Amino acid sequence: MPAVSKGDGMRGLAVFISDIRNCKSKEAEIKRINKELANIRSKFKGDKALDGYSKKKYVCKLLFIFLLGHDIDFGHMEAVNLLSSNRYTEKQIGYLFISVLVNSNSELIRLINNAIKNDLASRNPTFMGLALHCIANVGSREMAEAFAGEIPKILVAGDTMDSVKQSAALCLLRLYRTSPDLVPMGDWTSRVVHLLNDQHLGVVTAATSLITTLAQKNPEEFKTSVSLAVSRLSRIVTSASTDLQDYTYYFVPAPWLSVKLLRLLQCYPPPEDPAVRGRLTECLETILNKAQEPPKSKKVQHSNAKNAVLFEAISLIIHHDSEPNLLVRACNQLGQFLQHRETNLRYLALESMCTLASSEFSHEAVKTHIETVINALKTERDVSVRQRAVDLLYAMCDRSNAQQIVAEMLNYLETADYSIREEIVLKVAILAEKYAVDYTWYVDTILNLIRIAGDYVSEEVWYRVIQIVINRDDVQGYAAKTVFEALQAPACHENLVKVGGYILGEFGNLIAGDPRSSPLIQFNLLHSKFHLCSVPTRALLLSTYIKFVNLFPEIKTTIQDVLRSDSQLKNADVELQQRAVEYLRLSTIASTDILATVLEEMPPFPERESSILAKLKKKKGPGTVTDLEEIKKERSSDMNGSAEPASVNASAVSTPSPSADLLGLGAAPLTNSAPPPASSGSLLVDVFSDSASAVAPLAPGSDDNFARFVCKNNGVLFENQLLQIGLKSEFRQNLGRMFIFYGNKTSTQFLNFTPTVICSDDLQSNILKCNSICLFFGFCALCSTKVQ
Repeated sequence: MPAVSKGDGMRGLAVFISDIRNCKSKEAEIKRINKELANIRSKFKGDKALDGYSKKKYVCKLLFIFLLGHDIDFGHMEAVNLLSSNRYTEKQIGYLFISVLVNSNSELIRLINNAIKNDLASRNPTFMGLALHCIANVGSREMAEAFAGEIPKILVAGDTMDSVKQSAALCLLRLYRTSPDLVPMGDWTSRVVHLLNDQHLGVVTAATSLITTLAQKNPEEFKTSVSLAVSRLSRIVTSASTDLQDYTYYFVPAPWLSVKLLRLLQCYPPPEDPAVRGRLTECLETILNKAQEPPKSKKVQHSNAKNAVLFEAISLIIHHDSEPNLLVRACNQLGQFLQHRETNLRYLALESMCTLASSEFSHEAVKTHIETVINALKTERDVSVRQRAVDLLYAMCDRSNAQQIVAEMLNYLETADYSIREEIVLKVAILAEKYAVDYTWYVDTILNLIRIAGDYVSEEVWYRVIQIVINRDDVQGYAAKTVFEALQAPACHENLVKVGGYILGEFGNLIAGDPRSSPLIQFNLLHSKFHLCSVPTRALLLSTYIKFVNLFPEIKTTIQDVLRSDSQLKNADVELQQRAVEYLRLSTIASTDILATVLEEMPPFPERESSILAKLKKKKGPGTVTDLEEIKKERSSDMNGSAEPASVNASAVSTPSPSADLLGLGAAPLTNSAPPPASSGSLLVDVFSDSASAVAPLAPGSDDNFARFVCKNNGVLFENQLLQIGLKSEFRQNLGRMFIFYGNKTSTQFLNFTPTVICSDDLQSNILKCNSICLFFGFCALCSTKVQ
């Protein structure tokens, strides 16, 4: 860089800055600034022969005023004029002013681009460096359009100086990040890879940053960089600190370049060439060996640089996931950091071990540190470290330690930071379901989870426990008994009331033989919670009451009295009022057979991916520990029940909040749809549908679907990507009835959906109006009539 001459001190600028600092008040500062702005404006307007030094001084003053927070609306042209100067200091101030104050939409951009082109063509390394810095600092799309094709030529030119190559590589990286579509891939891509062999480590460092970013989008273009990166990394790792004196940082040779090379290698799978792969393995082993050596300095900079290279090497080992020995050694090394006094190291160790837990080679090695991780969960003061400890416990969990880990998570949940409670609840629910050998333990765990952190138990969690209980006959009686006992507590969370209402409505008859849980006692227990609950929960409890009418005829009168009360029939909420009216009417006029059909037990749910897991993935985002589920599926074959209750619009619904959903959970076994809204608005299971096994798969032609009903009463009549139409028919002697139900297979609600059944006149005259069913649903799928 050229030396600054004595006259470049700009005494006037120093005096102005001193005056500003000596101002006693804000008003005095503004007054001094306005005075100076007036002086500069007059100089720019009046003196046409203003020399370069004066322009530079006044532009510097404007830049200082702007940095103080004041708007600058003139002086831009003078700054552009400085770019044509042959003096370094004047050109430098011009580029600095443009980088800070000139907007990318300015009318001066064309003049600026011309000045930059002149400097790039000058082959003066100092001027070229200033121009490249300006392009990178502005980084606008206009700059990219003007120079994206020129900069790669400068980068790979044989006569370009090392300092300019560094600036060109970083400038091109900046343009690629802002406008990747404007940076052309061409012959220069193969030549830029060879910069990894450059003798100047500064050029190698800048080129590695550029190649890593380009390789993430165009891996095939830069595949040859792998062998060159391994070769350069090997030379750095095996060198002594004295060999790279200019790039040795506290006895660690070229730590920044080592980290960048290791990150570049993570863009590709393990090298196929045995020689390159062996050399890379040697490098990683050497890095792990050096981590065990006594520190060469007690300063924190030494340990930071050393550990930065170590953690990046471990990330590469995890990424390749092909060397069992390296994976186990990495796990053991991380285990030593779990009790390190430095919080950042403990955090990074826990985070890396979360990923190691997904490897079949290192999973057992990670499990050996379970006690240390549990201790960190109990004693760690930093909430972010505790959260990583929870993630690691979740990742290392399997059948052998599931009950221990779930118990520890539940204990920690009582005192956990509020920001991570919902995530812990989801993880406990997933682990309890996935590794439940005894499903009574699963029911106990979820009920305990609701008791401890009911406010953080999302709908997906309590939907899931209901689905699993419905799908497993062996746990239904225990679930009914356990939830009945839990509801006897003086204070119950509303989610527990929901679970209790659903399970007792379905399986309360399994415990009704015990005098302590007789039908009337079950009803009174649930009804005692009714007035403390929200509207959706009250709607669910009303559905439970009508279920009780079918299960326990002896308390039918008691339930009818509740449904007949003014608080129900005249309720201000239309959903509760409609349910009360329809349920009361149904219980009054429907025969025993109709009641048994309408209120029959819910069929088993089809098996799909857990909705809790899907919610956890959504909460954590891609690339996190939740993605380990895809890798660990083989260790968790017991995925029972269905996915989240899916939203379905049925033809048997007359209001946006359908009363046909007896328990308001919002799912159907016939569709694969998105999770339901929080309200009790969607149909869980069509009350007349068979279990999922009765539904035929989609046939290539609709004729096949019709032919299927020759020997079957139930099945799918039509299906596409949007809608599924199912049919169920029942026949007794000379009478028959047919039910048509509709499934919404999209994640959005159908609006103005009106099905129509067209019959011939002869057939229409033979169809009987099923009034009781019409009254219940508000719509008859047979006769297409709305019931007011």
